[in-house]
Amino acid sequence: MNIYYYSHQVYQLSFAIQLYKQLGGFFLVRKLNRKLRLKWYCRKSQRKNSIDSIFEKPPKVFLKNIKKLTGLKGVIISYSNTPIICSDNGCIKIFMGHGSGDKKYGGSVKTLTTYDFHFITGKKHMAKLDDSGIHIPEEKLIKIGNPRFDELFNGDINKGQYLKYLGVKDLTRKIILYAPTWKWGNGTLHLYFKNFSRQLSKDYSLIIRPHYFDRKYIPRMKKWLEKREIDNVYISNPANILTNDTMYDIAVSDLLISDTSSITYEYLITKNPIVILDNNYTDLHEMPSTMDIKTIATVYNESSSISDFVNNTFENHNPESYKSMLDECFYFNDGQSTKRITKFLQSV
Repeated sequence: MNIYYYSHQVYQLSFAIQLYKQLGGFFLVRKLNRKLRLKWYCRKSQRKNSIDSIFEKPPKVFLKNIKKLTGLKGVIISYSNTPIICSDNGCIKIFMGHGSGDKKYGGSVKTLTTYDFHFITGKKHMAKLDDSGIHIPEEKLIKIGNPRFDELFNGDINKGQYLKYLGVKDLTRKIILYAPTWKWGNGTLHLYFKNFSRQLSKDYSLIIRPHYFDRKYIPRMKKWLEKREIDNVYISNPANILTNDTMYDIAVSDLLISDTSSITYEYLITKNPIVILDNNYTDLHEMPSTMDIKTIATVYNESSSISDFVNNTFENHNPESYKSMLDECFYFNDGQSTKRITKFLQSV
């Protein structure tokens, strides 16, 4: 059976890498610039690979009109909420999405009802569907857990090699990961980049991971850091979906600073402390307190310096509360999610 991975944007396909490595398949895009961009970043990642060979050769990428697919037989796993229409009914459509955060689904939520199946990462995923006001029949909901976690659970990330790839100089320092969202979600990159770089670099190593849609600012950020001779700050480019995978940055860090990005929930896998930046964004799903990151993370509102705030967060961290929320939000957490997907696909 052929397997196709579809998304609107290149960065969303990073969620497909684990499956592709295990099952193979093909990538689908709807625009020529997406095809060229995906091929470019795959080749660029392979040339500067930090972990392993990942792909023996670049994946095949097909440019298709997803609203009028013909002659395409197999399974399409979509990481974007968009209508996919197979004109000759030759495909099975599965919705996966690209994150478990609190921001509402882009596009019409009714589109979600057009998929044949949904891969469900956990109870938080279900709560988002419920809060969206749509009903998906139970037989279409396939519990898999979060396949993004598999590499961490199974010890497949070479942390030392990744730190070397980033160029981290002082391995005795704790590492702070600052990973804000973009303007959809009131992203805080432009508000805090300079201040955090100046302050946190004095005592910590700081990895800054902009959202994919803010990647265009990376050259300017690097130039600003170089001009001011600020050391211990490292920029992770999210467009390099093979070598700068989100999970690599998560794996090597000791604390996360973010805002409304879905990384705040993925980071629970580490049980390390999380700092949430209060950005006054309100267009979010209503979540039970047991699945609301703000109930356990510390919330920064500029009442103190970020360095003092981070230090205090480390001192008062309660990893058990993070473990409880992890298990409340995500199913299984055993490193076997990709195997569950494989097993299901073999059954359809």
